[in-house]
Amino acid sequence: MWHNYINATSTAEVLNILAENREHSRIVAGATDLMLELERGVRKGIETLIDVTRIPDLDTITLDEDDVIHLGPLVTHNHCAASKLIRERAYPLARAAWEVGAPQIRNRGTVAGNLITASPANDTITPLAALGASVTLASMRGDRRERRERKVALQDFYTGVRRNVMQPDEMLVDISFPAMSRETRGTFIKMALRRAQAISLVNVALVLTLKWGTVQTASITLGAVAPTIIHAPEAEEYLRGKKLSDEVIAKAAELTMKASRPIDDVRGSAAYRREIVRVITARGLKALRDKREQDGFPRDPVLLWGKEDKLNSDQKAVAHRSPEEVIETTINGKKYTFKSGHEKTLLRLLREESLLTGTKEGCAEGECGACTVFLDGKAVMACLVPAPRAHGAEIVTVEGLSSQGQLHPVQEAFIQDGAVQCGYCTPGFLMSAAKLLEERPHPTKNEIEQAITGNLCRCTGYYKIVKAIEDASKMKG
Repeated sequence: MWHNYINATSTAEVLNILAENREHSRIVAGATDLMLELERGVRKGIETLIDVTRIPDLDTITLDEDDVIHLGPLVTHNHCAASKLIRERAYPLARAAWEVGAPQIRNRGTVAGNLITASPANDTITPLAALGASVTLASMRGDRRERRERKVALQDFYTGVRRNVMQPDEMLVDISFPAMSRETRGTFIKMALRRAQAISLVNVALVLTLKWGTVQTASITLGAVAPTIIHAPEAEEYLRGKKLSDEVIAKAAELTMKASRPIDDVRGSAAYRREIVRVITARGLKALRDKREQDGFPRDPVLLWGKEDKLNSDQKAVAHRSPEEVIETTINGKKYTFKSGHEKTLLRLLREESLLTGTKEGCAEGECGACTVFLDGKAVMACLVPAPRAHGAEIVTVEGLSSQGQLHPVQEAFIQDGAVQCGYCTPGFLMSAAKLLEERPHPTKNEIEQAITGNLCRCTGYYKIVKAIEDASKMKG
């Protein structure tokens, strides 16, 4: 694992550290991919991690005077799913962001990190490529260490599977793309092996400019069917000047399928993937024609960040270096000081250093949700958070749900309804349910199901769990 962990307070500090350490350093934002890569030895030689999550104003989503949308490097998937601007002017990105992982993952994972990881199956790359996005990379170079920036079109950013053009001393500081106009419609469709917490088997983004029902321009991008995200140029050209009749849609879907170059793997054969490309492309084009592209997308997605998002810009930047300095944090309202555990995950810090063992380790890779805790007000997977991120933070574990000897309503309801089988997953479900009821006291059944998509019950006790959360909502109000 890492030797040094730095909570940075400014972009300039980050760039200077990168200039000094280059390939031996790595930026930490969501860390949902990085933690697993470090654990598995995929990222070797990393000695210094630079945490940028406390730097103010990096999580903004803005529209400039040229009608270009800008995403800061700390904009998370949930920020995009919840953003009115993204939903109205960049809907394919909003849909893709909402399809990523589960609420706990979307609360930590950033769009910038998704782009940098460079997996062809990563969901947000496909819509951003269809929208014509670019990234801005910053570094400190020269004898005087002057800040330099370069802008790279997303289509030129990738060189292969998990490879991009970023240099070791560069930081992605901006993602930009033209906002969709009134005449432009778009969508994103993902096919995976389950409804949540699943990598794309295939995904497609469609962005069309339509005038009087006739396609003026078309952008079709495909994910998980080639080493990088690719366009379907013949299909794009074919659609121009045509109305979206059933025959035109069928032909465009066939041309899109021919553009794909999938492989056989354990999740699906190449032939199956090609057929899925055809099917979901046709489905997406029909939805755009019929103005039904937002079917199935919640108007008010469950975020699990409580009553309101505690934006990064409202938080105080806390300078801190591990392991030279102790980790000072607040857990369940109590102050803790840790002199060890700097190289661990937050999950292990909680269990091994603070001896709060209610938070469980199920998978240790962000799949099961048994380790769900609240970090600065948001539900996250503790197994994917570096322990030093706890410095200066407010953390709540399952032990902190009760107050003055009184159980939380979800705890009471789980007991009353017998919503427990082996019980191992229960702490995670309780945390997700409690945050949901804080966010919306009287959730619908669909909202309850959204809230627990990141929590896995291997005993298949979901019916009683959903019932218990419904009953808890009645107790609260």
